[in-house]
Amino acid sequence: MDKRIIFATNNQGKVKEIKMLLEDTGYDVLSLKDAGIEAEIVEDGKTFKENAIIKARTIMELTNDIVLADDSGLEVDYLNKEPGIYSARYLGEDTPYEVKNQYIINKLEQAEGSQRNARFVCAIACVLPDGTTITTQETMEGEIARESEGENGFGYDPIFYIPKFQCTNAQLTLDQKNKISHRGKALKAMEEKLKEIL
Repeated sequence: MDKRIIFATNNQGKVKEIKMLLEDTGYDVLSLKDAGIEAEIVEDGKTFKENAIIKARTIMELTNDIVLADDSGLEVDYLNKEPGIYSARYLGEDTPYEVKNQYIINKLEQAEGSQRNARFVCAIACVLPDGTTITTQETMEGEIARESEGENGFGYDPIFYIPKFQCTNAQLTLDQKNKISHRGKALKAMEEKLKEIL
């Protein structure tokens, strides 16, 4: 049997990141599409971690493979940590990110200083065929920019300002972003845990 890990996503960008991080484990990392899996997953967890576990467990039960899944999103302090776990579905399922980003900028028009604080959160779950579940969770701190800037990245990256780099997430190179991002850090932590058991 091939040594493989399924990453419960169809986002090829995420799969590429994970392949790079896990290449020395000797496992082949496949997306749902690569593995020929179509599944309706109901993400009804109350936290990023719960949703990541739901995704990973659903696919593991279908395939009996080692499955990784992530759930991530943006928390804006001024908006009581919205959009949070609803980041992808914020303001409606098919609302473009330009609209979501402008909405958040407008909402924070009066916010000053630390009121603009925000973070990206990423939880990663790994479910093994015997049901063992491993999770990691990391954050990336920043603030909401006053305007959308940058072409790199996706989603909320153009409005997520990182004071240390004096630019938005969408203005970083992919290499810079992987080193400091919530997903990069959560994957690194997961990689360490997986090396112990694989």
